[in-house]
Amino acid sequence: MKNKSISVIKYFSLIVLFCTMAVSNIAKAQISQGSAVSLDKPNLWTSKDLIEPAELASILKGKKSSHPLILNIGVVENIQGAKSMGAASKKENVDKLQAQLKSVPKNTKVVIYCGCCPFDKCPNIRPAFSMMKQMGFHNGKLLNIPVNIKQNWIAKGYPMLSNN
Repeated sequence: MKNKSISVIKYFSLIVLFCTMAVSNIAKAQISQGSAVSLDKPNLWTSKDLIEPAELASILKGKKSSHPLILNIGVVENIQGAKSMGAASKKENVDKLQAQLKSVPKNTKVVIYCGCCPFDKCPNIRPAFSMMKQMGFHNGKLLNIPVNIKQNWIAKGYPMLSNN
C-alpha cells in the first residue's frame, strides 16, 4: 500500500510539473504576441553600433558641420539638434522616420535615441534601429542610454534643445 501511495504522489508531481511548464510557455507566447517588440530577442546591435553620451555631447560642442543627424525615436525630451520622430513603437512614426531618412545619403552619420526606459524594455529602439540598418545606413548609431535620458544625458549636463 505504501508503494502505491508513493507512485501516486510521483505521478501527481509529474502532472503538476508538466502543467506548470505548459502555462509558462502559453504566458510567454501571449506576452510576445501582445507587444510590438519581443523583449526575449537579443539586441540587433553590437557595441560598435553604439555611441556613448559623452562622445555625442563632445561632438555637439564642435563645429555644426560635424554634427550627425540626430533623431529622437521616443517620447522623451530632445537632445540639442535632434528632430522628434515620435515613438517608433507606432507604425506611423516608423513610416515618418523612414520618410525622413529616404532623402538622406546612406553614408550620413545618423544617431537615433529614445531614453524612455532601459534598452531591454524599450519598445521604440528595435523597430527604428532595424529599419535604419535595413535602409543601408552604415554610419547609423544608437545612443547608448541604458537607463533613461534623465540619468544618462540630462543629469550629466549634456546639451538639450532649448525651449526658449
